[in-house]
Amino acid sequence: MRYSVIIPVYNRPDEVDELLQSLVSQSLKDFEVIVVEDGSSVPCEDVVNKYRDKLDVHYYSKPNSGPGQTRNYGAERSKGEFLLILDSDCILPEGYLQAIEDELHREEADAFGGPDRAHDSFTRVQKAINYAMTSFFTTGGIRGGKKKMDKFYPRSFNMGVRAEAYRALGGFSNMRFGEDIDFSIRIFKAGYRCRLFPEAWVWHKRRTDLKKFFKQVHNSGIARINLYKKYPESLKLVHLLPAVFTVGVVFLLLCSLLCVWSLLPLALFVLIVFIDASLSNKSVVIGILSVVASFIQLTGYGTGFLRAWWKRCVLGKDAFSAFEKNFYK
Repeated sequence: MRYSVIIPVYNRPDEVDELLQSLVSQSLKDFEVIVVEDGSSVPCEDVVNKYRDKLDVHYYSKPNSGPGQTRNYGAERSKGEFLLILDSDCILPEGYLQAIEDELHREEADAFGGPDRAHDSFTRVQKAINYAMTSFFTTGGIRGGKKKMDKFYPRSFNMGVRAEAYRALGGFSNMRFGEDIDFSIRIFKAGYRCRLFPEAWVWHKRRTDLKKFFKQVHNSGIARINLYKKYPESLKLVHLLPAVFTVGVVFLLLCSLLCVWSLLPLALFVLIVFIDASLSNKSVVIGILSVVASFIQLTGYGTGFLRAWWKRCVLGKDAFSAFEKNFYK
């Protein structure tokens, strides 16, 4: 078998339904699907059963242990030459698997990943969050892509890896956040070939509201310091930018108490994001929401980064004791 699609899921049966339906529509058919329920209180087994006559699909349920260990559970039960790791909140265009196959025939790779886009059916808030996560004016350049500021690291919402490489590396670690970057770092360290597949993109819903989005990016900022403690060489100058932005925003707001013109840099940033987001989404409303989402994305990540730096690098706490409430509840 060529591909094993592994989908960890936690309380998202409706999203699994959409993802499985998009897998039915794939033009390339040489794949199996492994859905692993990670201790959900709202299981998706009934949803999966709807597709048993349409897909080679397998359903498993296990106690909650986080996404990384849940992916490993699915990988242990897979038969494919390549493992495709997808988040349950993704939807695939019908040419997704064929795009991966075409890239592998063009140039071999041991690990790879693709970008994400916002579907027309997404809410305005979801489209704004998508902009904040993918725009070059926020951290889209840091995360990797055609306009990248750092080399491309596959992310677990849309990641592929050769099964033998996955098993040689031991799969994902027991980190509860940042485990996909940890895995990507180990892929590079082991000398495996890793590439971006630009045409193997997915529609990715991400978070459905701004409060959940802040928590997600805040945890990402924490994870970056945890990764630094594990791999000091992994921290690059670009990873400091959200923290610098956060400190800069606070500084400019304080300065504005004395001189309102000190807000000019922030006003320029707001104008750039508003115009770019409005044009790319063809909506002024989404442009306004994208400004809000961009500030949440940068300051959420920045505050998480600074908080983790203080607790782990200054106070010397370990990852568990410093952030038990964030990752282990």
